[in-house]
Amino acid sequence: MKKICIYDSKRYDKEYFDKIVESYGFEVDYYETKLTPRTSVLARDHDAIVAFVNDDLSKATIDRLYDNGIRIIALRCAGYNNVDLDAAQGKIRVVRVPDYSPYAVAEHAIAMILTLNRKTHRAYIRTRDFNFSLNSFVGFDMKGKTVGVIGTGKIGRIFINICKGFGMKICAYDPYPIDEPDIEYLSLEELCKKSDIISLHCPLTKDTKHIINEKTISLMKKNAIIVNTSRGALIDSDALLDALLSEKIRGACLDVYEEETDFFYEDMSNEIPKDDTLARLIYMPNVIVTSHQAFLTHEALTNIAETTCNNLRDFFDGKELKNEVFSNNSSKNVK
Repeated sequence: MKKICIYDSKRYDKEYFDKIVESYGFEVDYYETKLTPRTSVLARDHDAIVAFVNDDLSKATIDRLYDNGIRIIALRCAGYNNVDLDAAQGKIRVVRVPDYSPYAVAEHAIAMILTLNRKTHRAYIRTRDFNFSLNSFVGFDMKGKTVGVIGTGKIGRIFINICKGFGMKICAYDPYPIDEPDIEYLSLEELCKKSDIISLHCPLTKDTKHIINEKTISLMKKNAIIVNTSRGALIDSDALLDALLSEKIRGACLDVYEEETDFFYEDMSNEIPKDDTLARLIYMPNVIVTSHQAFLTHEALTNIAETTCNNLRDFFDGKELKNEVFSNNSSKNVK
């Protein structure tokens, strides 16, 4: 029986992995702590580790995992920007879950837009105090508005299809456009100028880091809403905060934050906020922050557990790893 070490695990992770791990012949140890160079010692005497988006998979961590006998890292997420793939090359294989539920993420983006627009979160709180005033709750019709989509992969295309159902106009920016006649591709600058809502659905790379910054924000309409359900560092948070404070844009919907590692997925309700930018964003009436939960549906959690276990089984059985990720410097498998 293979021993698996799962880091940064929550109750829902255990619930969904426990349903299937025995059928794969795996014995699992769950650790709530995040993976760091220091906590990598927990992987000793295990055959594999399972990590998540905010785990530290830097060179220091990978070297220590390798010294502890780990030869496979299974990411239970799609993104891998937190992994030093150059350090892993030739030592440890890295696999991921590329497609768990694009519908979950796209639908959450829509939910955030509707909530911010129609103030349903504030109405819920107000009516619980028997305050039925409608003051400050004026929203806008989605129909006819222009939504700019940055990134037209699976999630971006599903988001586009939902927006079409609202009767919205669509434009998009992607360095690798798809052949879709219903999507009007524009330059990033033109998209920023034209869009009433800008939604991010692209991976975090050196080219997309801070793709939303002081310059791109300066091009946007004053009534623009920025939506991010992808990776926090796609947005320069300080530039976003400045734009909101100066009322250069209407608002923001953030399921991710570039400095979220020490905060998201944890109960910080009894702590003094240590991140002034995040605290100010949360307190703003025209900003909605959720804790990287766009993926959190039954279907997604089921697919994450199954794909992760399939990835590990393929490794142990010596099969091709179809969900392996590589360093840009090499595409060779570890022998």
